[in-house]
Amino acid sequence: MGPRGRGGDGSGGLLLALLTALTLATPASADRIKDLGAFQGIRANQLTGYGVVVGLPGTGDDNLEYTVQSLKAVASRFGLQLPPGVNPGMKNAAVVLITAELPPFAKPGQRLDITVASMGKAKSLRGGSLILTPLLGADGQVYAMAQGNLAVGGLGADGADGSRIVINIPSTGRIPDGATVERTVATGFDTAPTLTFDLQRADWTTAQNVAGAINKVYPGAAEAIDAVSVAIRAAPGAQTRATQMARIENLDVTAAEPSAKVIVNARTGTVVINAAVRVGPAAVTHGKLTVRIDEQQRVVQPGPLSGGQTALEQHSGVSVDEEKRPMFLLAPGPRLADVVKAVNAIGASPADLVAILEALKEAGALKAELIVL
Repeated sequence: MGPRGRGGDGSGGLLLALLTALTLATPASADRIKDLGAFQGIRANQLTGYGVVVGLPGTGDDNLEYTVQSLKAVASRFGLQLPPGVNPGMKNAAVVLITAELPPFAKPGQRLDITVASMGKAKSLRGGSLILTPLLGADGQVYAMAQGNLAVGGLGADGADGSRIVINIPSTGRIPDGATVERTVATGFDTAPTLTFDLQRADWTTAQNVAGAINKVYPGAAEAIDAVSVAIRAAPGAQTRATQMARIENLDVTAAEPSAKVIVNARTGTVVINAAVRVGPAAVTHGKLTVRIDEQQRVVQPGPLSGGQTALEQHSGVSVDEEKRPMFLLAPGPRLADVVKAVNAIGASPADLVAILEALKEAGALKAELIVL
């Protein structure tokens, strides 16, 4: 790492030195194909359900209409019909939404963790139990059944004078292994004529490199069809295909260098510059202009025998101080390290660095995409 400069308050030099350490160009290294994306169709699916939590110590929904309807529906499952006009007490129950993630290839009988969140006025779900609830997928089919005792990390307490203290979020809880898978999601990987591998980030070069790495092992089997997807001719049979996919996932491939980007977080002053950033020839100077106005009052005494009176006179002093900083030259095509060293040499703070980068972008000298968050 190059020499560390010093800004006006020391923070500028520290930030720029850190940027240099994090973003200096490094030799390209090979990545596993599995770290660059995933096979199309083999993914997790979200499940949701609507249920009732009972057994709460007086922290429930307190007679909300839809909570009453939900409890009546639960009672009707067991052949119990409540008399008209009679509503069960709601302080010990709460209506909740249940969410879970169904992993790919999940089989009936496997267990899932679920998250339970209150929909109504329940103050806390601590101590509650979820009644048997179906979990549905986006197609409206039931894929799992949920039930169990909640583990709640938050808590709340109320005082007689209306004061209340809350720690974390007591209206949300988890049930580890709280759902059982009832249906398998068909992926079609064992019957489709081709497999499609999708990159996490679109890049034409990386897609071509992935196809090339696969073709070295399976000649003529892979073809990049766009900047994201690589089509692979699949071997027949589920077992043979699974072996093929496992081998492809662990092949090494060199990912393309990312496009040049400068990310600026205007709220925090954070600046991240990747190693692909280049600048054209430019001369840059950055200084500070300080205008100071001092207001003073002076006592004015009248001359002897003048008959005048002592008075106060307002006096204003205006001064201008301009901090002079030398202009530095960016030679054609420097890398990021050269840019950081040049800016660091004049003691620029993080805010100054943002201003310089924006000016370079407007001048057409910054060969990168400038993104302001």
